[in-house]
Amino acid sequence: MTSSAKSRPASSRSLLLAATLISGLCSPVFANTELSADISPSRMSQTIKVLASDEFQGRAPGTEGEAVTVPWLIEQFKALGLEPAGENGGWTQTVPMLRTRTSAAGTVSVKTRKTTLPLVQLKDIYLSTLLPEDRLRVQNAPMVFVGYGVHAPERHWDDFKDVDLKGKVAVFLVNDPDFDATPDEPVSGRFGGKTMTYYGRWTYKYEEAARRGAVAALIVHDTAGASYPWSTVIAPGGEAYDVAHAASESRPVPVQGWLEGKAADALFRQAGLDLAALRIRARSEDFRPVTLKHTSFSADLPVTVDRLQSQNVLAKIMGAKYPDETVMFGAHWDAYGKSTDAAGKTVIRRGAIDDGSGIAALFEIARAFRKGPKPERTVRFAAWTGEERGLLGSGWYVAHPLAPLDKTAANLTMDVLQMAGPAHNAFIIGAGQDTLQDQFSAAVELQGRTAQPEAMPERGAFYRADHLPFARAGVPVLAVMDMAGKFDLLKGGTDAGEKWLTDYMACYHQACDAWSPAWDVRGAAQDVWAVWKVGHDVAFSHDWPQWSATSEFAAIRQKTMQKTAPETAQ
Repeated sequence: MTSSAKSRPASSRSLLLAATLISGLCSPVFANTELSADISPSRMSQTIKVLASDEFQGRAPGTEGEAVTVPWLIEQFKALGLEPAGENGGWTQTVPMLRTRTSAAGTVSVKTRKTTLPLVQLKDIYLSTLLPEDRLRVQNAPMVFVGYGVHAPERHWDDFKDVDLKGKVAVFLVNDPDFDATPDEPVSGRFGGKTMTYYGRWTYKYEEAARRGAVAALIVHDTAGASYPWSTVIAPGGEAYDVAHAASESRPVPVQGWLEGKAADALFRQAGLDLAALRIRARSEDFRPVTLKHTSFSADLPVTVDRLQSQNVLAKIMGAKYPDETVMFGAHWDAYGKSTDAAGKTVIRRGAIDDGSGIAALFEIARAFRKGPKPERTVRFAAWTGEERGLLGSGWYVAHPLAPLDKTAANLTMDVLQMAGPAHNAFIIGAGQDTLQDQFSAAVELQGRTAQPEAMPERGAFYRADHLPFARAGVPVLAVMDMAGKFDLLKGGTDAGEKWLTDYMACYHQACDAWSPAWDVRGAAQDVWAVWKVGHDVAFSHDWPQWSATSEFAAIRQKTMQKTAPETAQ
């Protein structure tokens, strides 16, 4: 394999970047100005402040907030001197979406031999649908516990054992079969231990239920396995989004949802089963699905359906030497919009850090490229829609690319950057996946910092941001997400880093993810510089970043590269 870490001439590989933070200054100062990007914390803060303001209304797709956001993003790209990279020579790519809102004004229940157990929407259960129908309806459907619901032939694991799920409700555990395993259990480490694989994600479980013809898929919630509390699950209030599928395409599972942990325990007890014991059984490769005997699930809830057009915003700097090859930087512009709480008060979930910070980073990187020489490869900048609704904008782009994916050398995604100040360390999401991560480590070292694997791989961050559709298409990726662990801050050390993370997670997807004048954005700027450095090196080369041999995405890239760059596919 050709290492993309060797993609720049020796002059840039030998840079001595004295990444010292001079007291009182707002940004890192680097010894060599040839590749010193001016990443401004103050500009980043101002960008986030604007995006999180009342005027932008929480930036939900298909709302008045999007109508303000998209023109504003275009104006910023224009002001930076970029060219449009959207459809038909424009700045945008249309993403057709379906939005459904499932009301709580209906009934949900589980009937057993002895009793009928009512379940309250948004309290005991969370149901939604991605079908364009005016009611979410299931009538007396049998229920089957499928353990973790994993079918992974390469790991010699199959939770389904050919059990027929057509017309049934599949009940899943969240995360992977080895998440709760003790070291002496045979399954321990089979799926990466605490490191979540894609099999652990709720999206995979819903996809698997649809493939097998289930009428509904319910995931038992637990905070540790999901990596977020029940309040985060129910925060959308029954609202769900999907891209608009053609009639010929496969349909999603008709009903998808979560069971609150205590409600799930009670449900299984009513069915004569011990969920705690079943959790242990599910950690064995001999596990077989368990039918909840004499138990059926029913739901009848009204659904409001809207079809809408949302937009990805896309800009570029054309490459001087290899214009048909792409290096892409991306972040998502959307957040959760505004809603009315139980007291009748309007609540705006502003998405300041998630992902106003990524958009701010995108502008800083674009500015840095514009100030330097023209890149050899084309550099594209994407502000995605619908990330919070299931990576919809980036997923649509990958399904309908505006530049060939087999000639896209890298996708670099920024989603959630820390606002607690300069740090001694940085985090690698999904460490060991590809050579872009090696380059990021090298860039961080040039700053006098240390790159570490994410501290909480059980959260599955690698499968939760807009780089994932590109990875699944074989494009090497780098994801920077600063919710990946405790920063060792210059001011306050790891204690201060832990406090920032704890405080931020309490606001994750909530109204309190808002701009603050108390932020110290210099830490975010450090990470943005490192991302810029990686992308810069790839943009000024003709080498191709590589997946590691153990990555699940390596085989996909190898096939596409046979045509584009055969020598790198060996």
